Amino acid sequence: MNLLRKLLFPFSLLYGAITALRNWLYDSGWLKSKAYNLPVICVGNLTTGGTGKSPMIELLVSYLKKEKNVAVLSRGYKRNTSGYFEVQLNSTVEEVGDEPLQFKKKFPEITVAVCEDRQTGIEKLQKTASVILLDDAFQHRKVAASLNILLTPFHNLYVSDCMLPTGNLREPKFGAKRADIIVVTKCPDNMSNDTIATTQRKLNPKPNQAVYFSKIGYASIIKNTTQQKPLTYLKNRPFLLVTGIANPKPLVAFLKEEGLVFKESRFADHHNFTEAEINNLKNEAIILTTEKDFMRLGSIANSTEVYYLPITTVLLNNSEAHFKSSIYAAIEE
Repeated sequence: MNLLRKLLFPFSLLYGAITALRNWLYDSGWLKSKAYNLPVICVGNLTTGGTGKSPMIELLVSYLKKEKNVAVLSRGYKRNTSGYFEVQLNSTVEEVGDEPLQFKKKFPEITVAVCEDRQTGIEKLQKTASVILLDDAFQHRKVAASLNILLTPFHNLYVSDCMLPTGNLREPKFGAKRADIIVVTKCPDNMSNDTIATTQRKLNPKPNQAVYFSKIGYASIIKNTTQQKPLTYLKNRPFLLVTGIANPKPLVAFLKEEGLVFKESRFADHHNFTEAEINNLKNEAIILTTEKDFMRLGSIANSTEVYYLPITTVLLNNSEAHFKSSIYAAIEE
């Protein structure tokens, strides 16, 4: 924690008090949450960015899309439009944001929409959808979700964090009590049972809360819009890794473990690349990036080789069947 963040601790206390008061007003019924007649599953976190929400949304879509009319509703972070906007395959990042466009391109058969007012978005989507997935909506108390899934990364558990701006919490850690399911994400490979037990004790879940552990699953291929190649294609080939995500360290570590040698160019999460940055990247022979960043960089594929490395959420300890059944149980209820 740097000195500036420590000096801002009084503001953390103030921000924590404000968000705690807001939650109390909802919990006490002074402010109203609206429930709906169809399943609404919320995926979110207590901390800012980098908890694995997008892979979790994609995992849920993969479970449900064959049997349900699935819709994904997101805010559309950093888009230049406002109000309700349904994502199309030819939509741009500027119109809808990078993650909603990623969802639509990966699952063209589902409905993906963006709307800063989640109630408005749900009311439009419920005309055709049979289940709605809310992306990054844990703090949107205007909606009473059927199931709340809270994500927390293994190396930065919310119980060990503090409020913004000193820490990364969006609301006090006791807000976790609203979760039905807690998923510890980005766990290390070969995580021991002792470590799992210790982490679970730290979280101290309520009796009604199920806790799962997951890791990032990296594909053995790299892709773009027209082709895919084995990851080994990058061996002995100089390439630039371009990331605009909250925490690229796990990706960097994985690529190094695979024996790949590369240069790095890191940008802020959801970075909007400038024309000058795009022109500089065109000079690279090969670029590897994340799937989210590919939504912004795919346009330079005619000038250079640009690929992304697909990732998935992998449930640990053979818990996927149990996790999947809990999702279906919430929908049936």
